[in-house]
Amino acid sequence: MDGDPRYADFVAERGDALLRYGYVLAGNQHDAADLVQEALLRLRAAWPRLRAKESPESYVRTTMARLHLSVWRLRRRELLTWDLPEGAHQDTLPRGDERTLWLALAGLPRKQRAVLVLRYYEQLSDAEIAVVLGISRGTVRSQASRALDKLRAAIPAEDGRRTRVEDGRSGSPFDGAAQLEGTNDDRR
Repeated sequence: MDGDPRYADFVAERGDALLRYGYVLAGNQHDAADLVQEALLRLRAAWPRLRAKESPESYVRTTMARLHLSVWRLRRRELLTWDLPEGAHQDTLPRGDERTLWLALAGLPRKQRAVLVLRYYEQLSDAEIAVVLGISRGTVRSQASRALDKLRAAIPAEDGRRTRVEDGRSGSPFDGAAQLEGTNDDRR
C-alpha cells in the first residue's frame, strides 16, 4: 500500500480538484483541507480493495460529503469573515452578488448545503445524492427546496425585490449559480 505509485499518482492528479470540492462543501480553506486529508487517509486504507472495483474519485468525494455531515465535522461554528490577513490580494475575493451568494451558501445548514453542492456543483441526480448522503430521495428534495428558499430570501434581485430562485428541475438552479463553477444544470 505504501509503495503503490498509483495512489500517489491519484493524489497528485486529483488533489487540487478535491480541494476545490472540499471548499465548496465546507466554505473555507482550512475545513476543505481537513476534509481532503481525512478522505485521502481513508482512501489509502481502502486502496487495495478499491482500485480494481470502484472509482477512487467517487469514493473520496462520497467520503468527503459524508464527513462534512458527520459528527466528526460538528464543532463550534466559526463565523467567516471577509477581512483579509495582511499581504493577501483583494482581487481573489468574490464581488457583489457572488459574495452574497457565497455568504448565503455558507449560512445554510450542513445537509442543505451538501445537497445543493452535490446537485449543482457535482451535477448529481436526486437518486445519486440520496445514495451519497445515505438519505431518501424525498429528503434530498425537501432539503434542496428549503435551501433554495433560504437562498431566495438572501439574494436580492436587481430591482430590489427578492430573487426568484428556480427549483432546479430545468435551467439554471438559481441566479448566480454560474458564479460557483460555471454550471448550468439540467436535472436528470
